Amino acid sequence: MPNRTVHDLIARSNRLGADPRNTNYAGGNTSAKGRDLDPVTGQEVDLMWVKGSGGDLGTLTEQGLAVLRLDRLRALSAVYPGPDREDEMVAAFDHVLHGRGGAAPSIDTAMHGLVDACHVDHLHPDSGIAIATAADGPRLTEEIFGDRVVWVPWRRPGWQLGEDIAEIRRTHPRAVGTVLGGHGITAWGGTAEECERNSRWIIDTAAEHIAEHGRPEPFGAVLDGYAPLPAAERRARAAALAPVLRGLVSTDRRQVGRFTDGPEVLEFLSRAQHPRLAALGTSCPDHFLRTKVAPLVLDLPATATVEESVARLRELHERYRADYAAYYRRHATPDAPPMRGADPAIVLVPGVGMFSYGADAQTARVAGEFYVNAINVMRGAEALSTYSPIEEAEKFRIEYWELEEAKLRRRPAPKPLATKVALVTGAASGIGKATAARLARDGATVVLADLDAAKAREAAAELGSADVAIGVGADVTDEDAVRAAVDAAVLAYGGLDVVVNNAGLSLSKPLLETTAADWDLQHDVMAKGSFLVSKAAARVLIDQGLGGDVVYVVSKNGVFAGPNNIAYSATKADQAHQVRLLAAELGGHGVRVNGVNPDGVVRGSGIFAGGWGAQRAQVYGVAEEDLGEFYAQRTLLKREVLPEHVANAVFALLGGDLSHTTGLHVPVDAGVAAAFLR
Repeated sequence: MPNRTVHDLIARSNRLGADPRNTNYAGGNTSAKGRDLDPVTGQEVDLMWVKGSGGDLGTLTEQGLAVLRLDRLRALSAVYPGPDREDEMVAAFDHVLHGRGGAAPSIDTAMHGLVDACHVDHLHPDSGIAIATAADGPRLTEEIFGDRVVWVPWRRPGWQLGEDIAEIRRTHPRAVGTVLGGHGITAWGGTAEECERNSRWIIDTAAEHIAEHGRPEPFGAVLDGYAPLPAAERRARAAALAPVLRGLVSTDRRQVGRFTDGPEVLEFLSRAQHPRLAALGTSCPDHFLRTKVAPLVLDLPATATVEESVARLRELHERYRADYAAYYRRHATPDAPPMRGADPAIVLVPGVGMFSYGADAQTARVAGEFYVNAINVMRGAEALSTYSPIEEAEKFRIEYWELEEAKLRRRPAPKPLATKVALVTGAASGIGKATAARLARDGATVVLADLDAAKAREAAAELGSADVAIGVGADVTDEDAVRAAVDAAVLAYGGLDVVVNNAGLSLSKPLLETTAADWDLQHDVMAKGSFLVSKAAARVLIDQGLGGDVVYVVSKNGVFAGPNNIAYSATKADQAHQVRLLAAELGGHGVRVNGVNPDGVVRGSGIFAGGWGAQRAQVYGVAEEDLGEFYAQRTLLKREVLPEHVANAVFALLGGDLSHTTGLHVPVDAGVAAAFLR
C-alpha cells in the first residue's frame, strides 16, 4: 500500500527517532489506529499499526510494523491472567494479527492498543527519564506539567502497564501523556501531528525545567587528578589500555569494542559523585539491557601510569565478575535463563574516557551511546533531586526476561568472522580491497589502510557504515604512521584480531638497470613495511591474549622468479621468510602466521595499473590488455587469477577450518609448477 495512516506513522517515527534527544537507538515505539479492508470479507476493519520488536524509529519502514486487529486485541482483556503471567500475552498477540501481521509485536503493544487515542508515542528521552528516575519524580511531574502529564509508578512493560495508562487516559481528560517511573514517557493525540507535538512538548518542557531550576554542578566538584588528560595523551593512553581491556572483557566470549572520549563522559568521570552514581547503574530497561546492570569503573586518577592502571583493571575485572555472578545468584529463579556472561559492557577510565563492548561494532557503539544517555539522565535527576533508578531485583527481571531471551534466539547465526577486527594494508585497490570486502562480508569489522587515505575511506564506505569498516591513511615505511594506523583500529573497534600485510608495489627492471633507490623503495614498502605492521600489531595481539592471525600476501615470485624483477622478487622472498620466522615466534601467544602466493593478478591490481603491467607485457612480448590471459595460459589450470581469488584464500586461512595451521604458504596462481613448494 501503504495507506495514509501508515505513511504518516512512518514519517512521524523517523522524525522522532532521528533526534537522540527524543529516544535512543531502537528505543521506544509508536503506533497509529485506522481502518482498512479485510481481504476476506471486503469490509472495513479497525487496525493498529505499531513498531515491532527490535526495530528502530529513526530507520523504521512499513516492514518493521506489526499490524493487529484492534477489536481482537482489546478482547484479550477478558483472558488476561494477571501481572504474574504477563509474558503469556505476547504469544496471544499472534492470534490477533491482521493477515501475516508484519513484524513480531513487542511487549509494549498493549500500551498502544488499550489507550483510547488514535496515535500513541512511547519514547526514552534523557530529560523524561531524568524525571522518571528522580527520587521525588511524582512531585516533579506535577510541578513541571500540572495536570497535562500524569506519573505512573514503575511497572515492568506488559499488559498491566497498558491497562494503567489506558485508565489514566480515561480519568484525566486534560492529560496528553505520562511519565513512566524509572522508564520513559508516553504521549498521545487525535492526529499524528498532535501526538508528535505532545511528545516534543513533554521532552522540551522537562529539559527546560532542568536547565532553569537544576543545580549547576549536579555531579559535584572536580576531583584532584581526575581532570581529562590532553587530547593526544588521552588517546595514546586509551590505545595502550584498549587491548588489555578487550582481553579482559572477552573472558566469556570475544567482544568488539568502541572508545569514546566525549565531553559528557570526561566531565562525569572528573567529578566527585561519579563513583556513587555509576554504582547505582542505569534505569531505563533499554539502557541496562545494553550496558549491563552497572559499569566497571577504574578507581585511579588520570595521573596513574599505564602499568598501574592495567594492574588495577585486572583486579577490578576479577571483582566485577564475582559481583555479577553474585547478582545473578541473588535473583535467579529455577526457570531463569542461564547467566549470559559476567564481563562488563562498559568500562570507565577517569581522564581518558569510556570503552563499550558488544557482539559487533554496532552493538558496542550503541552500548556507549546508551551510557551517555544514562549520564545525561543522572545529571538531570541529580540537578533537581536525587538519582534513584529501579531496584536491582527489577533490573534482573528485565535483563533475564524470557521475552528478551526469545529475542536473542531469533537472531541469525553469527557469520564465521563475527567479533573479529581486521587491518588490511594496501586496501584501496586490487587484492587488498577484495580481501577487505571478503572479510567484511563474512562478519569481520575491517580497517582499510592505504597510502592514499582518501581512497581508503572511499573503499571503506563501499562496504557500509563505520560499524562495518573505516579507512585510514598509512605509509607502511614509516613506523609512526604504522603505529597510528594500528591505534586507529584499536580505538575504533577495541582491538585487533587479523592483520593482512598486502601493501606493495613493483618496478620491473633487469639487474643492470635496477638502481639502489629502486631496491630500497621496494624493500621499504614490502619487507620493512610488513615487518613494521606485524611488529605494531603483535603488541596488540599479545596484550589482548586472544590469539590472532597475521597473513602475508607474498607472491609466486617469492619462490620462483621471472626475468627482470630482482628487487621485487627478493623482497617477496624476504616476506615469505618473515612468515616462517613469525610463525615460530608468535605461536606461543596463539598467533598464527601464514601467507598466500598469488601470481598474474592483473585485473583490478593497483600494481599493474601503476606501470608494472606495461613493463611485464613488454618483457613477455604481449599487449598489455592481453597480459592476464597470457599468465592464465602458462598455468596448469589455464585460468586467470583475480583479486577475489586471493581474498578467498585469505578467508580460508581465517575462517576456522585451518585453526591448527601456521607457517603455511598457499599458492593462488592457477598452477605454476615451477613455484611448487618443496
